This record gives sequence, structure tokens and C-alpha cells, in this order.
Amino acid sequence: MSALPAITHPEKVLFPDDGITKGELAAYYAAVAPLMLPHLRGRPVTLERFPSGIGRKGFIQKDVSKGFPAWLERVEVPHKDGPVHYVLANDARALAWIANQNTITLHVWASRAPKLEHPDVCVIDLDPSHDDPAELRQAMRLLRAVLAEAKHQSFVKTSGSKGYHVVVPLGARATWKTCGTLAHEVAEELLSRGPTLLTHEFSKADREGRIYVDIGRNRPGATFAAAYSVRPKPGAPVSAPCTWEEVESGAALPQTFTLRTMAARLDAVGDLWRALGPSR
Repeated sequence: MSALPAITHPEKVLFPDDGITKGELAAYYAAVAPLMLPHLRGRPVTLERFPSGIGRKGFIQKDVSKGFPAWLERVEVPHKDGPVHYVLANDARALAWIANQNTITLHVWASRAPKLEHPDVCVIDLDPSHDDPAELRQAMRLLRAVLAEAKHQSFVKTSGSKGYHVVVPLGARATWKTCGTLAHEVAEELLSRGPTLLTHEFSKADREGRIYVDIGRNRPGATFAAAYSVRPKPGAPVSAPCTWEEVESGAALPQTFTLRTMAARLDAVGDLWRALGPSR
């Protein structure tokens, strides 16, 4: 395997409240690479970068057209303003390069190159308006029941932020239309069962404290935080695969797992999403 690129300025503090440096972040991604890469391969990556740490405003980068090494794989995606060249994190070397750009979170598509028109997962994101673990668990129980009754296999992970991401594997013939239709049907059934708990209103002002059922990830160009990505919040929480039982018991809250606790977590459970690796 080719040597990993050097990490420049590893002493730079990216999480000031925790003293977590760029070097520690890069070391985390290097350690988790064997589990993370199967969930990244082929997926266009949008980089969420924080050159001055999370105490200052970061930025989102989709197009990588300059300043990249010749070996870095990219995929060109047509856009009305000109083609966008997304990074592909297909190996540990690419993941290290991404970390060296002060990238804290990797956001990915629900499809993989070269078949970007065929998503392989449908993503449902429950986003609470306020911190109420009991309400969120209730919503997750409803979502699990809806998916189980429709005989959809599902996988869950903490968002590393406020809620959870649930993904449903799709067949090789899935299109963005069928993916969106599935997400819409699940959301409508979910909302019918919990109208006072859940909402499809995008505007926070219109949610009236309810949990937002976000199905907007299921279209070309939309993204979700990749499994095992660190999030730009104090404590460096990780968007970590977990079990439905851990969600329902409260053992896996949205920010339970962090950069500094993931090693022990993975030693104990391994990759709970191993069945979601690329298969087509």
C-alpha cells in the first residue's frame, strides 16, 4: 500500500474546548479507515472544512479542481454552472489527504460512481427541534415499526448532532425516483402515526417543536454525514452506527460516541454496518 501523505501542522487545535488537534483527528481517520472506507467507496464526497478550528466559521467544499495530488481519484458531475469534481475517498491515502485539508466531516451521496443515477440507500433523518430524548426515542420506535411492517431492512446510526440517520438498502435497479417515492411513503405513514410528534415542515418556525422528518437526502447532489464521520461540535461526536436496541434503550444518544471513545466502541462491536458495503 502506498504511504499516507504527511499531515501538516498536526499540532493545530481544531476543537478548542477539548484540545483535539488536527493530528489527533487525522489519526482517528487513519485508525477507522478499514471500517469507514467500504461506506465511502465510490460516493462523491463534500468536505466540511475548518481551517481555524470549530471556534471559527468553516466552509463546505464540493469541487476539487486545484491543489490536489495526481493520484487522488475524483468524479466529474455535470452542473448548470459547470462540472463539479468531487473527491472519491476510495482508500486510506485519500482519507488522509481529506483530513489534512482540516476536514472534520465527510458528507456523501446516497449513490456510488460510476452508477450515480442508481442510489444504493434511501436515507431518513430525524431532526429534533429541541433536546427531548424520550420524544426522539418514541419517534424512532415509530419509524422502526413502519419500516419493519413494510419489510424493509434498515440500519441506524447516530447523527453526531441532534438526531439519527436511518438507511434502507436499495436494489441494483433503484433510481432516484423510486428512492424518493420510498422515502415519501415512509414519511407519510410515519407522520400519520405521530402527527403531534413529527412534521415535514422544513422551516423551524413552522415545526412547532415537533421532530422534522427529513427525506431530502434522496436526490442527486444531496448528502448525509458518512458513517464514522466526526462532527464539528464540542467533544468531537461521531456519526456512529449503532443498533435499534441501543437507540430504544437510550444507550446510543445522538452524541454518545466521540472521537476519543470510538476505539473502545469498535473493539467491542466492530462495524455494525458491514452488510452495507459496496456490492454492485
